[in-house]
Amino acid sequence: MIEDEMHVVGADRGELETQVAAHPFLVGISAAHIRLLADCAMRAQFTAGQVIFRKGETANRFYLIERGRVALESSVGDKVVRIDEVGAGDLLGWSWIFPPYVWHFDARAMEPTTAIFLYGTILREYCEADPALGYELFKRMSEVMMRRLQAARVKLSEFMQKKPS
Repeated sequence: MIEDEMHVVGADRGELETQVAAHPFLVGISAAHIRLLADCAMRAQFTAGQVIFRKGETANRFYLIERGRVALESSVGDKVVRIDEVGAGDLLGWSWIFPPYVWHFDARAMEPTTAIFLYGTILREYCEADPALGYELFKRMSEVMMRRLQAARVKLSEFMQKKPS
């Protein structure tokens, strides 16, 4: 198994396919699409406090969280506001599918976290070649996006109400 600062690589291909297929975000996707997704996948681990990505950076990947929790944060002036928390069974990162392919929030591991990392740049090519895959992922990503944007609106509204006049 090979390990670097962010990723652990070396999971057996069959085991990785099984884990991708079992993740709640992807349950019900066809076996052919699971194989394509597994082609873009690898294992990832993050330590508590580790930044996974920052707002404004290139969004070229996404994560299927298996264990742990990740905070989605935004800066308002000099204050950091926690917009949402993502945990086991959730998807982290939808910006890879929408131009201009940049992150809209910061993501930080709140505790040791394991995930399946998927290369969005490769997956976008697969989606172009297989519109059924693209449509299925778009539908699923859109649900996540709507929940996260609603959470952001609520948190920022709460923050603005607490702000002294």
